Amino acid sequence: MLKEFKEFAMRGSVVDLAVGVIVGAAFGKIVASAVDDVIMPPIGRLLGQVDFSNLFINLSGKSYDSLAAAKAAGAATLNYGIFLNTIVNFVIVAFCVFLIITWFHKYLMKPAPAAPATKECPQCAMTIPVQAKRCGHCTSQL
Repeated sequence: MLKEFKEFAMRGSVVDLAVGVIVGAAFGKIVASAVDDVIMPPIGRLLGQVDFSNLFINLSGKSYDSLAAAKAAGAATLNYGIFLNTIVNFVIVAFCVFLIITWFHKYLMKPAPAAPATKECPQCAMTIPVQAKRCGHCTSQL
């Protein structure tokens, strides 16, 4: 059983999948940082000094100055600002995946070769249609 597991783990597709998962996780962290630290602050500034990560609706009825204060008090909150950041993260990741897949299909995927429309006559070596039953040049039966 250990030998079978080793063969399975060392198979090319499993190793490729593992590398893809690790790179994908690292890419997700990069995108999350880009959204939280680069993209959302200017958008928040344009919308009047709004910090999206601190937007929440308090469900407990008490007033809290920040999301951190509400969480420290154990208040129930709807954290729609963090949700907006997550949506932006998803859109960026989905767009990057779309670009990669499009590039992959355009440049790396080879189209299947077209079926030949002609063939050579075995008797006279002239080119004839694939569907021909008799050569039009030497009239031999195919």
